[in-house]
Amino acid sequence: MTKSTRTPAELRNMFGENLRILARQYPSISELSRRLGINRTQFNRYLSGESFPRPDVLERICVFFDVDARILLDPVENIPSQGQILNGPILSDFFGAGVKNLPEETFPSGFYRFTRRSFVNDSQFIVGLVYVYRFEGQTYVRGYEAKEAMSQQGLPSDARTREFRGFAARQEDGVALVISRRKAMTCSFNYLSRVASFENNFWVGYVTRTVRESVTGTRAARMVYEHLGTDRNSIFQVARTSGFISEDDLMPFHRRLLQPQDPFR
Repeated sequence: MTKSTRTPAELRNMFGENLRILARQYPSISELSRRLGINRTQFNRYLSGESFPRPDVLERICVFFDVDARILLDPVENIPSQGQILNGPILSDFFGAGVKNLPEETFPSGFYRFTRRSFVNDSQFIVGLVYVYRFEGQTYVRGYEAKEAMSQQGLPSDARTREFRGFAARQEDGVALVISRRKAMTCSFNYLSRVASFENNFWVGYVTRTVRESVTGTRAARMVYEHLGTDRNSIFQVARTSGFISEDDLMPFHRRLLQPQDPFR
């Protein structure tokens, strides 16, 4: 036995400590053990360093957390993650808390109509449709750029090129959305906070895009989100009319929230 050889107790303690770090991103051990298909009592024994999992259970844990078997040997923060960036051990206490804990009542799933000033023609506004949904406890956003907006920039207007996706995270007084087109061609940061309305279905904030400073066009603009839920008539109506509109054609409450005459600060 060499000096570098670890005892079974040391390996169990390393695994237990790593597992406790990985488990922090989940609201309860009961939920986590259920999703892993591991008995709660046995899972607690792993956490406390009392026992090792069987090889097949270890593989299940590694696949679930997107780590490898080095969680038996090294601190989890030193193990490269293949996909869990925001919820991984390095950022889970910073980004992960907001990504994993965005309640439906704060930002409900469903379709939204959004309105903002055009980035390429500040005399016009863009109306579009996005879909917000939950998957494995996280909130995602999906939508398509308007065909006319893509054409004005000399870009292809097929559905694959126009598609954008992103994720949402809870903030202290609102919601943050990070959205990108395919292959990270462009990215935008969006912030929204709920506003008082009759149906409590409006959010207002701003969107910024990741482009260089230019003498033409803008990089930040106010934006409104209106929750449509699953109202098919409203969804289809927005889908048919999405694209560029003039200030005069803005919906009254959207115009009020966008404050077109006041510069964005």
